[in-house]
Amino acid sequence: MSVSPRTKDETVESSLRRRGAALAAALSVLVAGVAVTVQTGTAWASAERAAAKANSRWLAKQLAPDGTLNNPNGGDLPDHGLMIDTLFAMYASGDGKLAAPIVKYMDAHATDYYTWDGLLPGQGYDAIIVGGATAKVLVAAEMAGRDPRTFGGHDMVAETQGAIMRSGPDKGRVSDYAKKPEMADIVSNNANMFGQALGVIGLAAVGENDQLAIDKLLTQQCSEGYFRIFFGHVKTTETGDHVTPDGYKVSTCDEGKPFDQSGPDGDATGMALSALLAARKAGAANLDAPIDKTVAWLKAHQPAGGGWHGGVTTDAPNTNSTGLIVQALAEAGGADDAVRKGTAYLKASQASDADAGNALTNDIGAIAYTPEQYHSARTTGVTGLDTWIRAGAQASLGLSQVGFYDLAQGRVPPDEPTSQTPTPSQTPTGGSPSPEPSHEPTGSPPPANPPAAGTGTRPPPATRRGGTVVTPSTSPPDEPSVAATPPVPGPPAPATALGGYLAGKLVNGDHVEVTQDGRTFVDYDATADLLLALRTLGEQPEAVDRVSKFLLTPESVKAYAHGVPYEQADAAYAEPLAKLLIIARFQPPGPDDVIGQLANDLARLRTDSGEFVDTGGFADTSRSVQHQAWAILATGADPDVLIARQCKDGTFPSDLTKKDCDTGDLAATAIAVEALNSGRPDEWTKKHATALETAAGALQSTVDDPVLAARMTAARASVGLDVSETVRAVGALLLADGGMAKTEGAGSDLATSIAVAPGVAGRSWTQSPGSPVVAAVRLPLTRSGDDPRPVAQASVPSAPTLSWIALGFVLAAAVAVGGRVVLGLRKRTKGVAR
Repeated sequence: MSVSPRTKDETVESSLRRRGAALAAALSVLVAGVAVTVQTGTAWASAERAAAKANSRWLAKQLAPDGTLNNPNGGDLPDHGLMIDTLFAMYASGDGKLAAPIVKYMDAHATDYYTWDGLLPGQGYDAIIVGGATAKVLVAAEMAGRDPRTFGGHDMVAETQGAIMRSGPDKGRVSDYAKKPEMADIVSNNANMFGQALGVIGLAAVGENDQLAIDKLLTQQCSEGYFRIFFGHVKTTETGDHVTPDGYKVSTCDEGKPFDQSGPDGDATGMALSALLAARKAGAANLDAPIDKTVAWLKAHQPAGGGWHGGVTTDAPNTNSTGLIVQALAEAGGADDAVRKGTAYLKASQASDADAGNALTNDIGAIAYTPEQYHSARTTGVTGLDTWIRAGAQASLGLSQVGFYDLAQGRVPPDEPTSQTPTPSQTPTGGSPSPEPSHEPTGSPPPANPPAAGTGTRPPPATRRGGTVVTPSTSPPDEPSVAATPPVPGPPAPATALGGYLAGKLVNGDHVEVTQDGRTFVDYDATADLLLALRTLGEQPEAVDRVSKFLLTPESVKAYAHGVPYEQADAAYAEPLAKLLIIARFQPPGPDDVIGQLANDLARLRTDSGEFVDTGGFADTSRSVQHQAWAILATGADPDVLIARQCKDGTFPSDLTKKDCDTGDLAATAIAVEALNSGRPDEWTKKHATALETAAGALQSTVDDPVLAARMTAARASVGLDVSETVRAVGALLLADGGMAKTEGAGSDLATSIAVAPGVAGRSWTQSPGSPVVAAVRLPLTRSGDDPRPVAQASVPSAPTLSWIALGFVLAAAVAVGGRVVLGLRKRTKGVAR
């Protein structure tokens, strides 16, 4: 059956009338002034509506009065993506009125999100379109009951259709592109499967299925049934307009497997399933088989605990991923047992009335990232607020179980005549019941969220069970409840375990000490490295705050960076200054100009040759690549001094005294990659781009040392390459106390445990929320061997803007340069080279 396109002047009201006529068999009711369709079918009561509503009320309290959420990565713009995720959760639970401030803000500021105009106002960058963000705004407008053809003064249906390429290598792909041909060279198409799914959903909801977009989405499903998150390019001998001038094409999921482009992604699979269901409901044909295959894969890959994991960087089960998948499975039907288990996992992570009197008293309804985080928070309270907001916005969708398609068409089940507070998910610990949270936003300004669509945050796909929405009265009386006693928490995730071990080694909770010759000293370097390790892991935010304050006191700066009281004259050390400067820039601005002084002191150490040279009697005279790389990362200085010493095989030597080398040191190469991948790509020379690509390509060895594997992981992750195998291998080596041994059979060693953090987290500290230094581009940098141009030339004149572009828009497919960094388990005798 085909669906005739609608005219551009058709209003939401008329489309609602048409939907009502088409659904003559359904019973229409009016709830809060919105047309709501109630159908018969599988019991709606199986969804945890009260728990979802409690989470919506908690989320509403996190909004600023204008409906915004702060962005954890800095900059002047709020976190539009997370704001829309929050809107989705509120409408799914039937509390769309709580999203009114978000709708109002997005109506006035939509182009700040789906174009580059918000980053570079008044410079014509409203002509650069971010495809995924465009589609996400379309779905938000539909869900809010606004006319999507006039939202914010823009036709979001036409904008989304315009982002779907009609020819060329990206045919059918919801893409990032420039409307002005003269701007085409500064845009690289980094759109991923989240944007693709949202585009299919948004257009299906207005009756305009786009077959090209649907077909392109299907190419990203692997034969096993899962979907990958990133589009990848492969070399091909094919000809046609789908091939780039230098012989590449966008690969299918199966074609990308030999190139490590096609790891399964639970979030993307859940989103794609929601998109296929939406397209089928809007009349698209031949989708039954891919839908059934997707459902089967998700059911077969549900861990025993009930929660699903996401992609390669979210390898452990979590509520964020689980919410998206439960939504989609509930709507698809045929997966009742998996849905029940997933819902129980979500409920086991939510603060309920049973938490009255403990540290979560004021956060009833909040959903933690994992059940383990929830249990910890019952004692510590909510720490890392941004993580809770992100987790709740998508986890709540799995509790509501209303499909994206139905939400976009204004169909939400009516309120149940039961308590709106969530059923206790554990035995009460005492204390009086907490008062029911207010339905109105309190305006307390808090969290943070994902830059552009399909990046940090996963747009939420919503779903209904069995494809229908029903009244509570039709619920089978014997359906088991999903609000049972939660499963006993298992071992913590590796990152959580390692973070706990590291925090436990802090003396007085804020520094590391070392004993030498019977005397105890503060080990400032270990303290700084431990802090950055916690940043990398995303763990122990309270410890991070305490250690940061300790290191940035005048006494610590003088001792660590200037050698006081041991130096007899003025002295300054580049690497300590660089680490302190980075640590300071992670923090909110303080009353003292610590950053300015650190930056000035470090800048004075740079010589005419470009090297950073220590001064003082205890100066580091080694001329190490590590020393230079840290200074480059902190200052943004050009890396020519490193590039000039690159070895013939793409690696870097351990120090700058070596010239014309054939091969270098992998640890030095790893940190050199991170230094090379910083700064402004639009200012890079071809030599710079080639140096980064060849250096990253050299990090493909199989190594036995977990510390070296972790360093290589940080570098590879920073340029967007797959590190999942190394993450699994390194994480499996943690001991029972959460630490890592230096040698096999020994106990946990602090220095080794600090050094392996990137291998456990699967990322560099430059990829941590709020990092003042972010990866500039993702590989591949070039389209051909003789044209080494950066793919992300659209950097901007300021650090905050660069952060937004790097994290929000530069999401190129993680195409492997070749090989993997795999940790061999045959022997483990190497120590930590520091």
